[in-house]
Amino acid sequence: MYLRRVLLGGSAAAVLAAVAIGKNGDDCTVTAPTACRRWDRNWDRREPMSLINLSKISNATGEEELNSQLDKYKVKATRHIFLIRHSQYNLNGKSDEERVLTSLGREQADLTGKRLASLGLKYTQIVHSSMTRARETTDIISRYLPGVKKSSSDLLREGAPIRPDPPVSHWKPDVEQYYEDGPRIEAAFRNYIHRADPKQEEDSYEIIICHANVIRYIVCRALQLPPDAWLRMSINNASITYLVVRPNGNVSLRMLGDSGFMPPEKLSRT
Repeated sequence: MYLRRVLLGGSAAAVLAAVAIGKNGDDCTVTAPTACRRWDRNWDRREPMSLINLSKISNATGEEELNSQLDKYKVKATRHIFLIRHSQYNLNGKSDEERVLTSLGREQADLTGKRLASLGLKYTQIVHSSMTRARETTDIISRYLPGVKKSSSDLLREGAPIRPDPPVSHWKPDVEQYYEDGPRIEAAFRNYIHRADPKQEEDSYEIIICHANVIRYIVCRALQLPPDAWLRMSINNASITYLVVRPNGNVSLRMLGDSGFMPPEKLSRT
């Protein structure tokens, strides 16, 4: 009956949608094609059952041994991950060392540091890209978070993660750049975005300070969205993106590029 009404309406898109629903039994429509994609519960390869060697569990005490192993790998804590984009920097610098923060960039980092401190959270660590603009942003933000340990990572450096779809005319890296940067940025995702270690007893609040391309790619991967969609997003300098990774592996995005704590005249995206 539903299909008949759609046909009478004369909408080709609606017809395709009705056929898709009939075939798949899901709301797999042309207006919501991702409804057909199922969440991969073992996306970070830390699903407890996937870590158990079933061949070593005996038949006699199978259930008891299985439950014991599951308890061993069971995650108890939630990870709260704040991804901060570096502040505005000198675009005219010829080398990374010359691409230092502008005066506006230093103000932006100061505002972000105050914002993070105002949340009253017990931050456990700050990891930052080894590039100059990320390191300088970290130095300013960390003044408001005394005692929080800092570390640097080359994995988080800016780059071209994957060819964006749709392509854009104003940014066309050489194919070699995707080949070099893509695996590294994927490694950054795998290294820093995953559920907590089973030994972690309390929820953690972690800060990663890096770059727009890295953050946007990480968001797509964490939410299991097509990774080539990363360039469809735009985030401001010194903005806050907030991911939550639950013990069961579920991931949610609470903020994307939030900079509402800054006055309008302090906003930039360079």
